[in-house]
Amino acid sequence: MTQQKKNKLLKIILLLLAIVLIFLFIRYAPAIFEILSSMDNFRDFIRSSGNWGPVLFIFFQILQVVVAPIPGEVVQIAGGYIYGVSLGTLYATIGMLLGAAIAFYFTRFIGRSWIERLLENKKYKWMSVLKNEKKLSVFLFIFFLIPGLPKDLLVFVAALTPIGSLRFFTLLLVGRLPWIVASVVVGTTIHQEQYGVAVIITLISIVAFMIGYFYKNKWIELFSKSEKKEEKS
Repeated sequence: MTQQKKNKLLKIILLLLAIVLIFLFIRYAPAIFEILSSMDNFRDFIRSSGNWGPVLFIFFQILQVVVAPIPGEVVQIAGGYIYGVSLGTLYATIGMLLGAAIAFYFTRFIGRSWIERLLENKKYKWMSVLKNEKKLSVFLFIFFLIPGLPKDLLVFVAALTPIGSLRFFTLLLVGRLPWIVASVVVGTTIHQEQYGVAVIITLISIVAFMIGYFYKNKWIELFSKSEKKEEKS
């Protein structure tokens, strides 16, 4: 069997696996969302799992990255609530990186050809920044750093670009870690009934979220203008 046929077969297998996983998620989605419906439910489920608790916690964090409807903050706050700051941050970070790796390498292997067609559309001309690794790095870092932006979606998009894996995961870790820590600290302070600290961190997060959400188009315009100047020069 030629390498081309092997790659094609592997792609088919991966697509079938993805279909099976999507089916299983849809099938068990009510139970998953029930577990994540409150901090107490999630805490009780993780603690009832005994020694498997950290593994299941990491699994839910992976699932959150790969499946967008699951709110990441709930999982991360629960991590602080259950395990404290150190272990909560460690488990949440491991789950986030593993989930991102699954999404990144799966998407990269399946193919990037459609991104070229997308870049030809004038409506998405700002996305031409994806062709430039330096600009893309800045673009990704800003989006990973500001809360309220579609970070998990960007993992799939970045996989379709030429960016190196080491550079991408470094940007991802540095950009997302501060807010993972903040979410975990909120969970810990809630558990310790230090509500003042939790309120302060939550307010800072809300302000940062609002700035990120309402000004995300400004960043897109900034990159778009920069690209136009480069084309004229």
